[in-house]
Amino acid sequence: MRTIDANTLYAPVDVDVLVIGGGTSGLPCALTAIDGGLRVLVIDKADHLGGTLTISGGHMSAAGTQPQQRIGVVGDTPDAHLAEIERICEGTLRADIARKAVDLAPEMIDWLDTEGFEWHPSTPRIVYGHEPYSTARTYYGVDEGRSILAFLEKQLDARRQTGRLSVWTNSPMVELIIDDNGGVVGARINRDDRSVVHVRARAVVLATGGFSSNPELFVELEGAPLVSAGVMTSSGDGLIAARAIGAGLVGQGTYIPTFGGMPHPEDPGRVQWVDRPFLSAAERDPWEIYVDRNGDRFVAEDEHSIDFKERALVKIDDMTFWMIFDDLAVSNSPDIVLGWTSDEMRAKANHRPGVVSANTISGLASQAGIDPDGLAKSVARYNAALNASERDEFMRTVRPAPISTAPFYALKNHAVTLLTFTGVDVSTDLQIRRADGSVISGLYGLGELLGGGAYMGNSFCSGMLVGPCISFGRWLGTNLAEQLLGH
Repeated sequence: MRTIDANTLYAPVDVDVLVIGGGTSGLPCALTAIDGGLRVLVIDKADHLGGTLTISGGHMSAAGTQPQQRIGVVGDTPDAHLAEIERICEGTLRADIARKAVDLAPEMIDWLDTEGFEWHPSTPRIVYGHEPYSTARTYYGVDEGRSILAFLEKQLDARRQTGRLSVWTNSPMVELIIDDNGGVVGARINRDDRSVVHVRARAVVLATGGFSSNPELFVELEGAPLVSAGVMTSSGDGLIAARAIGAGLVGQGTYIPTFGGMPHPEDPGRVQWVDRPFLSAAERDPWEIYVDRNGDRFVAEDEHSIDFKERALVKIDDMTFWMIFDDLAVSNSPDIVLGWTSDEMRAKANHRPGVVSANTISGLASQAGIDPDGLAKSVARYNAALNASERDEFMRTVRPAPISTAPFYALKNHAVTLLTFTGVDVSTDLQIRRADGSVISGLYGLGELLGGGAYMGNSFCSGMLVGPCISFGRWLGTNLAEQLLGH
């Protein structure tokens, strides 16, 4: 069989395993496949490896690990972990995939730990950004997702001397290659935008991520407007290629966004995290009210359950809302937006898109694109109940002051997509399946390609995407070596 070297770059190339996508799941798969004796080619369409690890918080979750034992957490089990995931998502996950994820997770965390991964000193801990677990089982590195990438790249470097690893960047997949029986036997790869290379492989692993930067595909499969926090390479290439040869899809209807964020001033289809509003009652006491484009409130702003807020948000028009507050709030709660002082808030109003200020509520509504009558009524009801010491209509209890000191402010927020929930159907052994349930031989799927709905249903469960990406990748690489080499 032909080996990979510079002289055969544009001739047909033969490998044991072709991993398409050099990110959170593809790199661990390559590592264990190489350790098992296989020759592996990793390709990525970006000019660097890492995928979403370059922007991810890198959260992983697992029960019954060495790091837990070091901080005195004993008795936690995969069964308990799974039970909490099922509680949070109300049973909407794919049971066999979630079971596999929690069972593999402790070994993956202990592997990182044994290999000297540098944990953030606060981990493992309970994370409150979404519905929390009841015990500390979330882990991440000192530099979030970038810590994982640095660790995996170091592991890759240690294996280059085996001669069984090659990595191509700037090399997007053109299409999968199938044989007469419909099985996958390789892929055509655009190498450095100069030539299409035919890569023949005994196994092809799609680890291309989700489609959070493909607005058309997102609307088709998730049925919602897209404001994305995903990397630009998350365009659904693997899903599109798999679907083109008959792969089935799963997870439709489980999509849920994170609660909100300010759209980018120059690209409203994306979010700008550097201008992150503090929308969690665990982070700050709210002075503002939230209204939809009709001017109506839709949730208690001091509600501590982000999950509850997210489910309220998906029910309103275009999943868009505004934070409404006054100048007294600006003076007394300067942390409304991450890093903005009171003076910066005032200076950005009517200059930064999505930040509006006016001397009257009706003027504010007109400038922001909110129904003036609706907003006036909502502010009046909120103020009246507070001034009369009456119960808030949404049972809100944290009410620092009425919204009555001009100028008034509106900050536009939209539901933000962190990941995609619809994915390609796979067997428990991670073989991609057709719409009729039959397996496509030679083709495997990993990571966000499977859809977040498989791992955690209609919810966000801490550490249940990055963690399964790594552990499933490690499992598949090992399993492929056993299958292809017979040991």
